[in-house]
Amino acid sequence: MGAKIGGTDDDLAEQSDINITPFIDVMLVLLIIFMVAAPLSTVDIPVELPVAVADAPQRPSDPVFITIAEDLSLSVGERPVAGDALTMEIGIATRLDRDARLYLRADTSVPYGELIAVMNQLRAAGYLKVGLVGLDAATVDADARERVE
Repeated sequence: MGAKIGGTDDDLAEQSDINITPFIDVMLVLLIIFMVAAPLSTVDIPVELPVAVADAPQRPSDPVFITIAEDLSLSVGERPVAGDALTMEIGIATRLDRDARLYLRADTSVPYGELIAVMNQLRAAGYLKVGLVGLDAATVDADARERVE
């Protein structure tokens, strides 16, 4: 705000002072909009992960496969197993060798939580070398590749 000191009493004279109050109001509104919008724009970061092109490791002569089927039933090798008897069956299959590598394979429709629950069971039993089995993209036909993606 300003006051005139001296000058003419003419009300129609040009005023050379700039009223910056609307300018400040607009700037504050824009500042608030950017403060709210900036965190929202950084939440979703698109990332393209590279494809693994490493050679498949050599398969052991007698691997121990743990399979989680679509209906969440478990099996060790070819034998069906109840959930509470899993560690006993793995102990039989590995001859209680805690350093034996286990291979865990699951159907694509198995929830992630079920897979982690089986891995936690294995960890609690002392089996820390667990490998996840997947399909090699080079050996899968086009129809199966579309179902996986």
